[in-house]
Amino acid sequence: MIQSILLVALGGAAGSVARFLVVTAAGRVMPGWPLGTLVVNVAGSLAIGVAYVLLTQRVQVAPLVMAGFLGGFTTFSAFSLDAMKLWEGGQAVQAIAYVAASVILSLAAVALGAALARSIPA
Repeated sequence: MIQSILLVALGGAAGSVARFLVVTAAGRVMPGWPLGTLVVNVAGSLAIGVAYVLLTQRVQVAPLVMAGFLGGFTTFSAFSLDAMKLWEGGQAVQAIAYVAASVILSLAAVALGAALARSIPA
């Protein structure tokens, strides 16, 4: 277990750095628009689809790549994978509900968090 935790931590650090570099570079291309986040989310979702198929049975590498690197790069990829697994498992209604709930609740949570933070005296 400790080996898996270390692999996730190592991959997470690398994924976070990669995300920072992509977002920074994209910010120079299209200032004022979240192009970097879009690129990271789409690329991470593509990569986790590939990793899911190719690495699921490779217990030594999967934590480093999937939970680690891609988790640090973008958690949106994990969200996308979970939705796909529900859909492919014949749970279309649950998949749609999961996607809708995730987007709506996350937007509400970020608005609530911002409102709470703004209400704290400086």
